[in-house]
Amino acid sequence: MRFVSTSGHGPSASLVSALFEGLAPDGRLYVPESIEPWRPAEIAALPSMTLAEIGVRVLRPYVAGALDEAALAAAVHGALDFPVPTVEVEPGVFALELFHGPTLAFKDIGARVMARLVAALHDGGDPLTILVATSGDTGGAVGRAFHGVPHTRVAILYPEGRISPTQEAQLTMFNGEPNGSVRGYAVAGSFDDCQRLVKSAFADPALRARVRLTSANSINVGRLLPQMIYYFHAVARLMPEAPRALRFSTPSGNFGNLAAGLMAKRSGVPIASFVAATNVNDVVPAYLETGRFEPRASVATIANAMDCGNPSNFDRVLWVYGGDLGAIRRDITGSRHTDAEVRAVIRRVYDERGYVLDPHSAIGYLGIAGLKQPAPSGEVRVFLATAHPAKFAEIVEPIIGRPIDKPRALAAALGCARHVRRLAPSGDALREALTTAD
Repeated sequence: MRFVSTSGHGPSASLVSALFEGLAPDGRLYVPESIEPWRPAEIAALPSMTLAEIGVRVLRPYVAGALDEAALAAAVHGALDFPVPTVEVEPGVFALELFHGPTLAFKDIGARVMARLVAALHDGGDPLTILVATSGDTGGAVGRAFHGVPHTRVAILYPEGRISPTQEAQLTMFNGEPNGSVRGYAVAGSFDDCQRLVKSAFADPALRARVRLTSANSINVGRLLPQMIYYFHAVARLMPEAPRALRFSTPSGNFGNLAAGLMAKRSGVPIASFVAATNVNDVVPAYLETGRFEPRASVATIANAMDCGNPSNFDRVLWVYGGDLGAIRRDITGSRHTDAEVRAVIRRVYDERGYVLDPHSAIGYLGIAGLKQPAPSGEVRVFLATAHPAKFAEIVEPIIGRPIDKPRALAAALGCARHVRRLAPSGDALREALTTAD
C-alpha cells in the first residue's frame, strides 16, 4: 500500500515515510491510495471476531509491504488490551464506550496502535520527535502511549487555561522526570495557536534538518487508520440488534474521528450515515448548510477537546467524496450544541437513565437525539462516548449532584506533582524547546 497527499499531487510514499514524516511534502495530509472493500462474507463474520482480531484485519491492507502479519498482530493485540463495550442508554440508542484505555479517552486506541507501529518500524537511527497539538485528550493519550518507546521523544502543546485540571495532570505527569522523553508545554493561546505552531515546525526545513520530526495528531495517518477499528467493532457487537444498518453520531472537533468512520463506511461496513455533532465551533455543520468552508477562531466551551475552528481532517472528508458536496450531504448531517444544551442533557440522561455523560459524549448523544425521523425498522443508533466523565468531574459533578468515582489510572495521574512548562506562542520558542536538551 502506498500513501498520497489529499491534494492528489506529488509522489506517493511508503507507510514508513507517511508515518514518520507526518505531513505530505505539499503540507497536506496523507491518505491511502485506495480503501480496500471488505467482502460480504467478511462483514458477516464480524460478530465472531474480537476487537484485536478486527483491528488486525482493518489495518492489514494498509501495512502490507511494511509489516508482516505476526508483527502487526503483536502491535494490535498489545495496544488494544482493554474493553470497548456498547451500552444501551435507551431503547435503540447505544453508547460505544471508547474511554476504557489508560487515559480514559478514545484517543488511546489510535495513539497506542500508532506507538507500537512506530516501535516496530523504527530503523534504530536518529530519535524520532513526536510533536503534538492537543485540545485536551490527544496529548495525554500520545504521551502515555509513547512513554518508554525506544528512540522516541514527545513534545505536547496545549492551550494554557483551556483544558480541564484533570487533562493538564495527564499532560504534565511526565514533566518532572529528569531527561524524560515526554514533555507537555502550556501555550498562551488557543488550540488553533498550538496547531499553527505544529504546522509551522513541519514547514521549517532548518528545524527538520536538525530534528527528525513527526506528529501523532490525527493529521498523521498512523493515528487515523486505527480509528476505523472501533466502527467495525461497533457493527460486530450490534449486528444482531441492527440487521439493517447503524447510524453514528460522532462528536467532532478536528474531524479525524469522523474521517475514520467515513473510511470504514467506504470499506463496506453497514453504516447508514453519520451525524457530525459539534459544539459552537461549527464550521463543518455550517459548510453542510451553505457549501462554504470558512474557518474561524475557536471559541472556548466545556467540551474543550472539540474547540477547533479550522479542523485539519476536513481535508480527508473532502478526499473521501472527491469534493462532491451532494454526496457528503447524503451521508453526513450537521448538529451544533451550546454549553447550556450540554449541561441540560447530562442532567436529563442521568435523571432518566442513570447514565453519566461527559460533555463530549453528551454532544454525541445530542446528535442522535436531534435526528428528526424515528429510526427505521432494523436500524440502531450509536453515539461515540469519547471520554470518561471523571475526566471532567469539575463540570459533571455539580450537574448530577454527586461525586464520580475516579478510575485508578486517573487517580494516579492526579496524584503526581504538577510540573507546568510554559511556551510562548512563537516559532522561535518552539524551535528552542525542540532543539535544547533538558
